[in-house]
This record gives sequence, structure tokens and C-alpha cells, in this order.
Amino acid sequence: MIRVVLVDDDAIVRQGLRAILESAPDVTVVAEASDGAAGVADARGLLPDVVIMDIRMPRMDGLAATRAITALPSRPKVIILTTFGLDEYVAEALRAGAVGFLLKDTGPTELLEALRVVMAGDALLSPAVTRQLIAAFTHQVLSLSWQERARLASLTPRELQVLTLLGRGYSNADIATELFLGEATVKGHVSRILDKLGAGNRVQAAIRAHDAGLTRLARE
Repeated sequence: MIRVVLVDDDAIVRQGLRAILESAPDVTVVAEASDGAAGVADARGLLPDVVIMDIRMPRMDGLAATRAITALPSRPKVIILTTFGLDEYVAEALRAGAVGFLLKDTGPTELLEALRVVMAGDALLSPAVTRQLIAAFTHQVLSLSWQERARLASLTPRELQVLTLLGRGYSNADIATELFLGEATVKGHVSRILDKLGAGNRVQAAIRAHDAGLTRLARE
């Protein structure tokens, strides 16, 4: 059973999401919250698997709430809700530890599938959306701190290859095909990369690959 907390200041949106989610036999909504602070309290007290989070809310917005929730020992997965495909805050939410984002008009089938994808340990972004987000929000290669350079230097040559492809929006299956590896092997590489980079999920790792210029160099 996937246990979900809904966080949105619009009661009608929450009602619609609850109806969709609870139509599935493997999903239950354990709480609803109308602002980020209440969402953090519910995440801390109820230990949900997933928090579906709006961005613009009173008292505490979705960005601050996402940072607080992903810092909890239980580390619930956070999915951001947004009105527009490239909300100006989505990249910051991903950096804060969210595993992806959904449009508020996402259909019932896609919403339920998204939950299952997240629970399987993947990011809730297609390769095309990942590339679009990275291009839109991290278009400038940032100056790397010495800590970030040291983390990149700790990667093996194969891990750098995997990180580069991850940064270009490849799925595990795509990476396996490109590098002639098994998907289980790729999953192991991705896990080690996340650990070495201190990244919370593959989307954060993809953004760091772009920041480091890996994706740009791969195309030159």
C-alpha cells in the first residue's frame, strides 16, 4: 500500500486528487494539508511514502516544505504539483530533493502510474522533460566548489560515463543499451554515483552533470 499525504491550499484540488488516488487498490491518502507547515508536520508524524506538494501556499511554501521533508529521517518521496510545465520554481524544488513533478491537470492513469514509478525508485521525469528542465533552469555552467570537484574526482571512468548519460536524460534502460551493460549493473552505478555526489535522486545528479559541463562536453 502506497501511503500519500496531499499538500495544496486548494481544497477542490485536494478533493480531486484524493478521489483519483483512492480509486486504486494499492494507494491510500493518510492526510491532507492546506499549507507547507502542516504538510511537514503530517510527513513527520504519519511517515507517508509519498508527499504530493503544491508550490505556492501560505505560511510555508512548497520549496521550504520540500527541504524540510526530504531532511526527515524517514525521507518521504516528494512530488511537486505545478500549473505550468516549466514552473519557475520546479528546478529549485528538484534541487531541494523532490523526485519530480506533475501538472495539476495530469490524468488519473498517469497520476497513479507516477506514484508507482516513484515507489520503484525512479525519478518522475521522462528523458525529454529532464532535458527541458535542465536546459531551462541550469543553462549556465556554475563554478564548482572544491567539494563538488572532489566528489566528481571520486567517480570512476565508468561512473562518469553513466553520469554524463544520466545528465542527458537517459533512463537506466537507455544507459544500459548505450554502454552495453545490464540494467542491474547500471542501477548499481547510479546508486554509487548518487552516494558519491551526495545527490538525493537522479534528477539532482543530472543537474550536477550539467553544471559540471559533462553534457556539453559530450556533444562537442
